[in-house]
Amino acid sequence: MRFRILGPVHMTPRTPSAAKPRAVLATLLVQSGTVVSVHTLIDELWCSEPPRTAATTLQVYVSQLRKALLQGEGEEPREQALLTRPPGYLMRVGPDELDLNVFESLRAQGREAYEQRNYAEASALLGQALGLWTGAALSGVPHGPMLETSAVRLDELRTEVLEQRISADLRLGRHHELVGELMALAHSHPMRETLHAHLMVALYRSGRQSDALAAYRRARRALVDELGVEPGPALNRLQERVLAADPALAWHEEPSRAARPAPAAPAEPGPVLWLPPDVANFTGRQEQLALGARLLDGDSAVPTGVTDTSAQGGPDKSPMPTRVLAVSGRAGSGKTTLAVHLAHGAADGFPDGRILLNLRDAGGQGVDPVRTMATLLRRLGAADSPGAESVPGDIEELSDLLHRSTRGRKLLIVMDDAVSEAQVRPVLSAVPDSTVVITSRQALGALEGVQHLVLDVLNPQDAEDLLVAAGGTRMAEEPAAVTEMAKLCGYLPLALRVAAAGLAARPHWKASELAGRLRNERTRLAALALGDLDVRSSLLTAYRDVGPEEQHAFRLLALAPVPDFAPWSAAALLGTSPAEAEQLAEELVRANLLEAHRSPASRTPVRYGFHSLLRSLALEMLAEEAAPAVVPEATERLGRACLALARHADARLCPGRDRLAQTGGSGAGAELGDGWTDAEARALIGGSPLWWFREEAAGLLEAVRKTHKAGLWQLTSALASAVSGYYEACGLWDEWETGHELALDAARQSGDAHAEAVVLRSLGDLAWQRHHAARALDRYHLAQHFFSRSEDAVGAARCLTGEADVLLGQGHADRAAQCYEQALNLGRAEGDARGAMEALRGLAFVELVHGRARSALARLGECEAAAELAGDTRWREYARRSAEVARAVSEGEDGAAHGPMPLEVRPGVWLVQPPSAVPSAV
Repeated sequence: MRFRILGPVHMTPRTPSAAKPRAVLATLLVQSGTVVSVHTLIDELWCSEPPRTAATTLQVYVSQLRKALLQGEGEEPREQALLTRPPGYLMRVGPDELDLNVFESLRAQGREAYEQRNYAEASALLGQALGLWTGAALSGVPHGPMLETSAVRLDELRTEVLEQRISADLRLGRHHELVGELMALAHSHPMRETLHAHLMVALYRSGRQSDALAAYRRARRALVDELGVEPGPALNRLQERVLAADPALAWHEEPSRAARPAPAAPAEPGPVLWLPPDVANFTGRQEQLALGARLLDGDSAVPTGVTDTSAQGGPDKSPMPTRVLAVSGRAGSGKTTLAVHLAHGAADGFPDGRILLNLRDAGGQGVDPVRTMATLLRRLGAADSPGAESVPGDIEELSDLLHRSTRGRKLLIVMDDAVSEAQVRPVLSAVPDSTVVITSRQALGALEGVQHLVLDVLNPQDAEDLLVAAGGTRMAEEPAAVTEMAKLCGYLPLALRVAAAGLAARPHWKASELAGRLRNERTRLAALALGDLDVRSSLLTAYRDVGPEEQHAFRLLALAPVPDFAPWSAAALLGTSPAEAEQLAEELVRANLLEAHRSPASRTPVRYGFHSLLRSLALEMLAEEAAPAVVPEATERLGRACLALARHADARLCPGRDRLAQTGGSGAGAELGDGWTDAEARALIGGSPLWWFREEAAGLLEAVRKTHKAGLWQLTSALASAVSGYYEACGLWDEWETGHELALDAARQSGDAHAEAVVLRSLGDLAWQRHHAARALDRYHLAQHFFSRSEDAVGAARCLTGEADVLLGQGHADRAAQCYEQALNLGRAEGDARGAMEALRGLAFVELVHGRARSALARLGECEAAAELAGDTRWREYARRSAEVARAVSEGEDGAAHGPMPLEVRPGVWLVQPPSAVPSAV
């Protein structure tokens, strides 16, 4: 074994002497097999105050570790264990090289042996696991947030293994030799009720009844003095049994599995309770609890499709139980917590017992139905029931015995974390008289006659209440931090509980400090771990449940726009047809790894999105598992799909406006590309390009950011240009500026003079609308220079129109008229109907400013004709509106207008002419 963390951190042949390199080693070992980001390691070493040279210093520590790992004293060089993997480092260790891996393996084997009632083997295996410990976990190194929580988790696991090993020894009759060990443990762990219970049993079986009662009193006093709570029901019942000298409490040797008789009907059963403790501070879910309680009480009508055995004659055995509640939801949504809470609250309705069955093994794999039924029989008290391996493939024998064991009994069975319908259907058929609650990450829709309950995240108020209830007074003292923390946790119950527990475990922290640690999306999941509560591990299990294709889709779709995206975005990112992309997305929705919603206001039938923490996981997995070219290629596919559809929508909203689409001068091309045909684009955009832009605007701007970050310069410029017509039409100035500043940088990075000209001209329009006249003129002049250099006379002419608009707004009507005339002549010479209509409406307003309304009316008629030729409905209607204004002025007076006169100089853009006859933009 080369690495040890179950005690002082140690590496053979040589452990780093300095504390911080040891802390790096410990952090990498705790997360062995997983990429640990540079940000996480820096946070671990220096917490919230890293030095300026933190990244460089970390590289030095990693280099020192690599040297020690690659060349030990007297050893041959071995395969590199410490690898650089963006966004950090990956430690690879063999199954037997890290003591934690060996401990986990022995622990799982020991639990399996205990479950199979092979207590001697369980005691030996669990004892070996405990023998690996040489002190407090991860000792000898400074602890940051990850090591601190990992140390708590590992010490908790050690105590759990110790308790189970002692339980196995008690079942083997080793109570005499356990008394001394248990007394020491009860003194060291005064709050562990399980250890106190084991001590009481060992003392009672050793003939020391009074000492057993004294042990109970000491335990009660410690709990009351320290926590202000009474012992739990289990410890209280044990005291009562000791007082009553319950014969069943004495040790009785259990027959070995080989010596057990053949299966037979069990003796008259007694009440059974096999439930974990109810969660403290259960918050929210009132509607779901009420529905579940009604079903468990039997007061509600039998759901459609459920067999009502009380109304049937014939065989006792029915294909399905009377009442089944299936609770589904994403990992961490509190399904098990809700089911256990319901079960604890339903004690009066199920006097024969309430039992929880875990349908996954220690490795997270689904348990075979045969094994599930065998476990249920053992928990029902059928001691002579066969183990799953005793009846290979013979599910009928187990089903018959289970049916006889549960007949006529009022039992509540909670089947937790089901993998599929096939896993639970045989068990349901074997317990027709029982009420069953099933929890699963996906809706078990193929089960007949089942009442379904889907859990989503908590509402914001319940989420904040849970944080305050579980986090204590420090949470309540900072309501703003609680609100932020709830949002950063995505209102997910597991994340909220971990955050609250993390604060409770660190009395030196404030709630606002914890919220600050959660703000960084790259380190958020690492911060949401404490002991065996680990949000990342829970979400990762759901990810590993799906197939390779779905995992690939889950990772790539993390690049999709937020908060939601259309199916065409998924198709672009995945590089598949829309139908294939939709099928993969729906599989992820079924696995609760992706969300789907339909908005009444949306023109897109279904849109998809990530829960924030699942998106963080997807981005982590993408960084860890994707080849270097995967992200840039997917980003380019998404950008090109956005460009194709945006150009198509822009051509319908503002025909002829986008010079890059008209000329193809950006290198991105004027074609739709990526397999989108005109018919497909029309179908995706629908009847209203304006609606399409409204739905996709946020995603299109994010696509501009992504393509710029990926260095796709020409694509960035083209995409920003394709969207600017929508920004202008809706007055979205901030979005317009953000996208175009990135586009301008991209054009300059690529040396594309024509793309730079297009972007500069658009930025000139933006500056003009924001009343920045000087900046607008500078942009128009520079754009005209680049258009001329690129031999784009149409673009240069349109810059003249923009310059004229600025001059008109400054009151220089005559100079503006000269620019408009020059632009009109160039536009007509080049056959540019759009440029001509823009210049004509400018000339019309010059006429209005001079009081020549009839001349203005004639110019606007020409403008309307040019708009008709260009196919631009918006400009045609605009020309008609403006003509109505000119006509009203013409009919009223031929002289100069008196008083302020509003002028709609472009569709939706107004100028006001004050008494001084100097127009100003509004």
